Amino acid sequence: MVYVFLAQGFEEIEALAVVDILRRAELDVKMVGVTGEIVSGSHGILVACDTVEGVIGPSAAELIVLPGGIPGTLNLEKSAVVKEAVRSAMEDNRYIGAICAAPSILGHMGYLDDREVTCYPGFESQMPKAYYTGEKVVVSDNIITGKGAGAAVDFALKLVEIMISPERAKTLRESLQC
Repeated sequence: MVYVFLAQGFEEIEALAVVDILRRAELDVKMVGVTGEIVSGSHGILVACDTVEGVIGPSAAELIVLPGGIPGTLNLEKSAVVKEAVRSAMEDNRYIGAICAAPSILGHMGYLDDREVTCYPGFESQMPKAYYTGEKVVVSDNIITGKGAGAAVDFALKLVEIMISPERAKTLRESLQC
């Protein structure tokens, strides 16, 4: 199971490209509404979520994904359920993907200390003990970070590579004409 958390003001490309590609890979993906069942992205696109934060088990997901966007990232960080899901994943060494501004949530929680990361330029200060690389996608043990909307497809394909296999990610990359 994969949870992609959506909060009011999320970056649509970072969320929906990831959901689309993970579902093409036949992973069980649930979009979890943090601020309601219908969530508006940062560009006004309304998304109907599969479920809402109050009914999920934070430890049920093998992978949790935090899309960026402002104020989406700030709204994600306000959620006790999101923070518990992150804590639970870290305790159990399950995967966490965060892209754009969302790695700042992990930075504030201390989970990026002494790790290589990437994020949207300007958010490096939110994770002062991390090693910012500036690359599109960075994997550091169980944490996968992405730079921003332009890296969303590469970020999603890296998640497929990790969750399923490099071969499956390669097949998807080719079918998407990337």
